[in-house]
Amino acid sequence: MLPNIALDQLLLLDIETTPAVAAFGELPEQVQSLWLEKITKTLPDSADGTGDYAIKAGIFAEFGKVVCISAGFFTLENDHYQLRIKSFYDDDEKVVISGFLELVNKFYAKYPRFQFAGHNIKEFDIPYICRRSVIHQLSLPQPLQLHGFKPWEMPMLDTMQLWRFGDYKSYTSLKLLTTILGIPTSKDDIDGSMVASVYWNDRDLERIATYCQKDVVAVAQLMLRFKGVPLLKEEEVVIVK
Repeated sequence: MLPNIALDQLLLLDIETTPAVAAFGELPEQVQSLWLEKITKTLPDSADGTGDYAIKAGIFAEFGKVVCISAGFFTLENDHYQLRIKSFYDDDEKVVISGFLELVNKFYAKYPRFQFAGHNIKEFDIPYICRRSVIHQLSLPQPLQLHGFKPWEMPMLDTMQLWRFGDYKSYTSLKLLTTILGIPTSKDDIDGSMVASVYWNDRDLERIATYCQKDVVAVAQLMLRFKGVPLLKEEEVVIVK
C-alpha cells in the first residue's frame, strides 16, 4: 500500500508511437544507413533490418514519432475519485506534443509539486516526449527539465517501478499487472503491436486514442489499488474533448 500518494497531484499519461514513415524505403538514404546501424547494434540477431523498420522503429525516438498522448488527472467528487482524460492526437507530431506541453504548464501552475504517473514512463514515455520535443525545437516545461536529476529524484511515479519493490531484473507489462491485481479493464480493440498498422494502413487516429485512453484508466486503477481505495466505476471516467 502507498497511502502517501496525493492522487490529485498526479498527471497520468500514456503515449502511442509509430515509425516516422510508413516504410523503410521512404527514409532518406542517410537515415536508412543510420537505422541499419542502430538495429544491428541494438538487436544483433535481427534477420532483416529493413523489414524490422515497420515493426520496431516506433520504439526509438530517433526513428519514430508520437501520434497520441493521453493525459488524465483525478478529482474528488462526493468522497469518491473521478478521472478526467484529455487526448492529443494528430498526424502532425508537433501539434500533439505542443498540446501536451501546454497542459503540463497549466498543471504545473496549479500544482507546482505534481508528479507524472504512468507505466514504464521513466524509461519510455517521458524520455520519448522530451527527445521529440527537442527535435521539434519545443521548449520543455520546468517539470520536464530533468537533466541532473538522480533516478530517485525524478518527479514521477512509475507503476512498473512501484511493482518492482527494488527488484530491477524484469519487465512487467501493464496488462499483466492489472490482471494479477484483479483490476477489470475494457476489452482491448487493439494492442501496442498493432498501432503502427492502424495508423499507417487504416489512418484511424480515433481508434488509437481510444486505446491510449484505456491505458491511462488502467494506470489510474493501479494507483487507486496501490493506495488501497475503491476503484473507479465506468461512469467516473470522463473523456474531455
